[in-house]
Amino acid sequence: MPFPEFITDFPEIDVPFPDDVVKTAVVQSDAGLVAFFTFLKDMELPLHAHGAQWGTVVEGEIEFTIGGETRFYRPGDSYDIPAGVEHGARISAGTRVIDVFEEAGRYALKA
Repeated sequence: MPFPEFITDFPEIDVPFPDDVVKTAVVQSDAGLVAFFTFLKDMELPLHAHGAQWGTVVEGEIEFTIGGETRFYRPGDSYDIPAGVEHGARISAGTRVIDVFEEAGRYALKA
């Protein structure tokens, strides 16, 4: 099920992937950033690290490697990535996730 229109109408963020691969919608405050991601194509997210992140899979599947441990996450599964821990993923087309970042400025809003 797609995210409802009132969510997809939230501002988009500037991510290093084309619009035909991932769609974004965010709520941002001084305390953090909540991002709604819809992956339109299979994609690989290279290993990287940043501030703390928590997320949950709404639909689809992610093969996530977090701190050297790899596992599959499916609808209803959540993940918690502590600050500075290296992580990367293989994300299946059709996957929808909600990610919460402790860094309010993790991504810039699209102009």
